[in-house]
Amino acid sequence: MKMTKFISAGLLLGCVVASATAAPPEAARGVPIRADGSSVFADVAEKVGPAVVFIRTERTVDADRDQEGQTPFEFFKDFFPDDPQRQHSRRMPGGGSGFIFDDEGRVLTNYHVIRDAERITVVMEHDDSEEEFEARVVGFDRHTDIAVIQIDAKRGLPKVSLGDSDAMRVGDWVMAIGTPFGQLQGTVTVGIVSAKGRNDLNIVGGDATYQNYLQTDASINFGNSGGPLVNLKGEAIGINTAINPSGQGIGFAIPINMAKSIMGELIARGRVRYGYLGIQLQELDKTLAQGMGLAVEHGILVQQVQPETPAAKAGFQRGDVIVRFNGEQVMDDSKFRLMVAATPVGKTVPVTVVREGTERRLDVTVAERPDEDVVASAPTRESSAWLGIRVEDASNSETRRQFGLERGQTGVVVTEVEEDSPAEEAGLRQGDVITEVYSHEVNGIEEYVAMSKKLQDRKEPIAFLVKRGRITTYVPVIPDRK
Repeated sequence: MKMTKFISAGLLLGCVVASATAAPPEAARGVPIRADGSSVFADVAEKVGPAVVFIRTERTVDADRDQEGQTPFEFFKDFFPDDPQRQHSRRMPGGGSGFIFDDEGRVLTNYHVIRDAERITVVMEHDDSEEEFEARVVGFDRHTDIAVIQIDAKRGLPKVSLGDSDAMRVGDWVMAIGTPFGQLQGTVTVGIVSAKGRNDLNIVGGDATYQNYLQTDASINFGNSGGPLVNLKGEAIGINTAINPSGQGIGFAIPINMAKSIMGELIARGRVRYGYLGIQLQELDKTLAQGMGLAVEHGILVQQVQPETPAAKAGFQRGDVIVRFNGEQVMDDSKFRLMVAATPVGKTVPVTVVREGTERRLDVTVAERPDEDVVASAPTRESSAWLGIRVEDASNSETRRQFGLERGQTGVVVTEVEEDSPAEEAGLRQGDVITEVYSHEVNGIEEYVAMSKKLQDRKEPIAFLVKRGRITTYVPVIPDRK
């Protein structure tokens, strides 16, 4: 299935601006109009608009990158005349939106708006004039693409109240406010919440680890990143973040309830502490469950347990299927990552796992996620067996040298994958190490051959535990049923 690329809605003023204007919502929806003919939208815009700001940034970029197609300068080249001293790098303006949310002059925005910025300026509109403030970074979090900056103002500032994104329903009216294309400050667009809980989006320019987006058809354009998505009460219920570059009326916003906890941590300590278990996992579906001979069909499959981690201390084992976390049912790996990450560090929570067909309760004390680790990930698929592959014993010294394996590696190494075979379709490739077949450990070629003979007539999926590099993952291979 082809993955759609979404673009973070921050604006790099050296980028070619592509059209991303969404179609306006249909009149048939029933626009909120009062008896006197005035629009509720106008009241909301009047209330919220003064607290929405334009964020202008400056950063140094490698001028050679535009030749690689990463940072094109052609569209605005007339504004940046050639300078011999800038042949290898240049000061690049960028921008986005944000909104003031407290009396201290703090501004909520996206991390990708201020990322690598050497200077940040907040621009506020007052009637027909503008006022500029130098801003400092309070804190940022790349995992959620959220940042808080602050300005010093000697007078009272307008602010946007924070609402409840959980209370929003699909179909509720919303309004997006920001500065599209870096020059249309105070632009207002309207639409509805078209979906909730969107994740696993391939967003160019915003690589958030934890995604739980609100989807809206309110038009979001380049430069709108960081601006508020508000309800009809004028409360921010989201932070505008990403758009579909093909202009199909789809935009995404970070739910404000998610942002509340993040910004609280940023204000308190300048960074965010995330919960951590110390496991590598994979979402379990019916096909994979069949391939492993499991009775349970949905949950989170534990692939590896890192030593000396909360999961190891709590007794988690490879092959466990997590079905409940802190009393909540788990089926989706992205949502499970969010659940773990949002758990307060130091809190002990009950986890229900299925092991050998029996439910067991494990109590795990969540630790702080180390910067270099991933709380949970869904590795790419790769694996298989006699179903179109040839293997060698991993303990063979010549084979070990050929494929760069560590001394002491057990299992079998895939040396050849036939074209159009079940193995190739499953994603196996040369150099993969198989250490388990159908939930049976494979230490060498003899055990592997024994399992292949035992399962040679099986038509249902067969799961293989495959090691590729530093990643180990279960992969179901579907035998040729012809």
